Amino acid sequence: MTQKVVVIYSGGMDSFTVLHNAIHAGHQVYALSFNYGQRHVKELKCAEQVCQELHIDHKIVDITAINQLISGSSLTSDIDVPEGHYAADTMKSTIVPNRNMILLSLAVGYADSLGARAVYYGAHSGDHFIYPDCRPEFVEKMNDVCQIANYQPVDIVSPYLYQTKIEILRDGLAMGLDYSKTWTCYNGREHACGKCGSCQERLEAFALNHTSDPLVYE
Repeated sequence: MTQKVVVIYSGGMDSFTVLHNAIHAGHQVYALSFNYGQRHVKELKCAEQVCQELHIDHKIVDITAINQLISGSSLTSDIDVPEGHYAADTMKSTIVPNRNMILLSLAVGYADSLGARAVYYGAHSGDHFIYPDCRPEFVEKMNDVCQIANYQPVDIVSPYLYQTKIEILRDGLAMGLDYSKTWTCYNGREHACGKCGSCQERLEAFALNHTSDPLVYE
């Protein structure tokens, strides 16, 4: 029987691959994107276009009101996005406090209303150093809570939790995915900057997979 699942889909390359992972598994996918005031809101346009092409049910939910409570991130506040690799401490300024817990909580509520039994999201091992809400212990505890938060349990599924972006891209390329339909750069300009941690990690993944990134860089 086809299983309903909710996929948190930002429009970035990780969640793009997760989306197709769920589709290839034969699930009935409901894509869910969030506008939380991110400067790289361009990613939502990518998500919208992909879901239209795939004829997937897709919602973009405006939760920008949370910025009345949550501030201090270079992704949502008037703070320069740092340049350099994710391993650098400066990248901690890109943390949006409690973001994934908020997004997962909303997605689980949506899943419960649909009768879906799982929520997919794109945490991976490259995020573990900087982002506490992408680490295995966080995913495990969230999954435990979501088994008891409603009358029906909802699983939190992170297919690439222990894999790198290099491995995610390799899987996506094996599925024949077109990564020109994704957006990764934390700066919301016309072209990707190539200098922020997100861009650098993406470029490294393409280089180590011996293929070219289809995005245009500044």
